[in-house]
Amino acid sequence: MEAKIRKTCVIVEETQRDMGRAVDPPTRKAAALAVIKNPAANKFQEDLAVLSEIGAELGEILGKMCVEALGIKPEEAESYGKAAIVGENGEWEHAAAVLHPKLGGPLRKEVEKGAALVPSVKKMGGPGASIDVPLGHKDAAYVRSHFDGMEVRLADAPRANEILVVIAVTDSGRPFPRVGGLTVDEIVGEDGLR
Repeated sequence: MEAKIRKTCVIVEETQRDMGRAVDPPTRKAAALAVIKNPAANKFQEDLAVLSEIGAELGEILGKMCVEALGIKPEEAESYGKAAIVGENGEWEHAAAVLHPKLGGPLRKEVEKGAALVPSVKKMGGPGASIDVPLGHKDAAYVRSHFDGMEVRLADAPRANEILVVIAVTDSGRPFPRVGGLTVDEIVGEDGLR
């Protein structure tokens, strides 16, 4: 394993009521977080392939953790997203190297299919910094009911030479969506858009 993981954490958020109304069934989001050593910290490194390989490992590990935390079958996952916070001795491009080239493929295997792009965000920050993981439907980007997010943080991460990597998965969209757009039952799921 390329990733030197200091710690992991799983957060499950369940919304049972919203605006005084019962949400039935409750909507659930899971975020799996890994705090890793940044092998490119403290220096400019042209080749960031080691971070891309770490991304591939974490796509599988964190995707599986989310599905298991929700207690669903992989094909029952509806939305996903990814995010990373780089500690002060790293750079934005380190987060990009973890999140973009290779993380998506292994994540898609863990949630079955995933025709749509995985929404992402990255930032620099220190211990306790929060990040909003953007969420979108895994098979059809035009499903507005699944445009959402999940805020996460760890009190002691990332440290200066670390990266906090997050994957979030949901079993549903927002409670009571009313802004139109493609509905879940209209998804074709071939081009990642519709």
